[in-house]
Amino acid sequence: MGIGALARRFGLATHVLRHWESKGLLGPERDTAGRRRYGDEDAARVAVILRAKEAGLGLETIRRLVDPADDTRDRREVLRTEAQALRARIAAAQAALDLLDCAIDCPHEDLDTCPTFRRMVTERMTAGGGDVPQVPPRAARAGTRQRSRGFLP
Repeated sequence: MGIGALARRFGLATHVLRHWESKGLLGPERDTAGRRRYGDEDAARVAVILRAKEAGLGLETIRRLVDPADDTRDRREVLRTEAQALRARIAAAQAALDLLDCAIDCPHEDLDTCPTFRRMVTERMTAGGGDVPQVPPRAARAGTRQRSRGFLP
């Protein structure tokens, strides 16, 4: 199939496939006129690249993973490192989703008064390892007459 057909199959622009080729991720055959011809193996490679990008891998890392000349031990180490990073991103995304779900289901008019929401925010504030003081509820802060902006300070 031609470059346009492969691009359409995956919802990509043709320049993306050309870029991936320039980075060594794809190596389509050429017909007698010099046009790129993609087969089923190329389509499978595009699917692998897309999955890897969805997992947060960069093109250079993907190239190393799909390069048959690359050392298997090195590939496994790269995969372990990337899997660990992906797990951390998933955990952060899950914590963010938990916070949103908490806010959606919260019976309190003002989220500042919700102890569960405040605990979740405080946990995030201290996640960096630093000592972050608890933020008192807005009503308890001396001299503040600010209108609630929706999420704490």
